[in-house]
Amino acid sequence: MKKRLAIAFTGPSNSGKTTLILKVARKLIHEHALDVAIIKNDPKDKAQFDVPGKDSYKFSDTGAEVIVTSPTRTTYFSQRHKELDDLVKLFGDFDVLLVEGLKNLPLPRISIFRSSIDTDYFPYMNALAVDESINLAQYSIPEGIDILDLNDPDQVIEWILTHAKVMQ
Repeated sequence: MKKRLAIAFTGPSNSGKTTLILKVARKLIHEHALDVAIIKNDPKDKAQFDVPGKDSYKFSDTGAEVIVTSPTRTTYFSQRHKELDDLVKLFGDFDVLLVEGLKNLPLPRISIFRSSIDTDYFPYMNALAVDESINLAQYSIPEGIDILDLNDPDQVIEWILTHAKVMQ
């Protein structure tokens, strides 16, 4: 039986979310031998997943739900919003789910900042990952928020394995 743990990462653009998630995912997979799933939110609808002219693009362009399968991968294209539970079902078995964005999901959350902290994120975070560019003494960090080193993926993984939500 898989662990099925889920955790979310939030923070402003260019704060280092993707870089941290990549480091954490690689270590979870290669050093901890865990199966990892990742969901990335694209709030501005700017991500490009397919190439115009290819069959998968033509199918997706019809507005249909499309699955492209090959011997080495399966890709799912949907024209509809999916709730977290629906997305989790698509992954099947996993040990750890890493979600980038979607700050309203009911998941434990690590907020990532460089240079300055946007205090509007405080109500949504359980941990704060920062680097040396942040002077924590300048902020009134709410009680109960753990402080993590943005450049220490092992510390972040330890926090995740202790605090992540167990998914059904």
